[in-house]
Amino acid sequence: MNKVPTTVITGFLGAGKTTLIRHLLQNAKGKRLALVINEFGDVGVDGDLVRGCNDEACSDDDIVELANGCICCTVADDFLPTMQKLLNRPSPPDHIIIETSGLALPKPLVKAFQWPDIRTRATVDGVIALIDADAVAAGRFATDEVALAAARAADPTLDHDSPLEELFEEQLSCADMVVLNKTDLVGASALANVEARVEAEIRAGVKVVKAAYGAVDIAVLLGITAAAEDDLDSRKSHIDDGEEHDHDDFDSFVFEAGEVSDLNAFLAATSALIAQHDILRVKGMVALADKSARLVIQGVGPRIQHHFDRAWQVGESRRTQLVVIGETGLDRAAIAQGLAKVTG
Repeated sequence: MNKVPTTVITGFLGAGKTTLIRHLLQNAKGKRLALVINEFGDVGVDGDLVRGCNDEACSDDDIVELANGCICCTVADDFLPTMQKLLNRPSPPDHIIIETSGLALPKPLVKAFQWPDIRTRATVDGVIALIDADAVAAGRFATDEVALAAARAADPTLDHDSPLEELFEEQLSCADMVVLNKTDLVGASALANVEARVEAEIRAGVKVVKAAYGAVDIAVLLGITAAAEDDLDSRKSHIDDGEEHDHDDFDSFVFEAGEVSDLNAFLAATSALIAQHDILRVKGMVALADKSARLVIQGVGPRIQHHFDRAWQVGESRRTQLVVIGETGLDRAAIAQGLAKVTG
């Protein structure tokens, strides 16, 4: 029996997973794709961003959002029923793409494909780890292992690795391919250092692909035929030793408002808030008062990228909607107050 190939796309907050998936949908080359999105936050902003591509390869009915928590922690409640529904369709998709949240551990998700009702009908074609090369070069989301070991030796209170470090390692150790994204923002020397760091974490034979704006040929990412669910032992994980997967180190909230009259003032205020409150990620849609199209905002650290993706639809509420993600202790009230000053 032919199994439906499934690609799992992992990556830290802001690595560019949504941009990569939009590129895949727009260059599907006749493949009928289904997309499972695991949004970390109170609203599925990523689903709206993907729908904005309006591509026939993946209709609205083929986009499923799992917003009840990290996909690796809600496998039985959310993921398995979703897969069953996709596979039970009279005409199943040619390929399923799963976008995990930035917090998800890939190995428990891959292991779920051993579930009896799934393993006979679907297989993990490959796990793709998307890495923000610019962020890693700046040391924003990963810590040098030697320096970390030295710090642990000097301070007995540091009895475990930082959660950000563990997530980085988990994604790379489970990957069948690594995409170094945003390489256009990194110099040659810094990029070489990032590659060395990545190659120290991946398994033998795993390929590293460089990209900008998530532009990777669909023939490169799909069709790896890794059957990852049958190769779990080679994919080392912190949870193999009984360590818990804890999300208490992260916090998120949704900010909603009306239209924005001054885009430059909004971007300046948002950038200042990111720096002041050490926000990891800001993403969502902005309604500009003088524009008929909605503006997509993607903020990682000090960088804020934006573009128009589609016109506001008839009857659609013109609203500004942003997900703000950071480490535990975010001053939600202060951030919301700052954003409210530059929105309607």
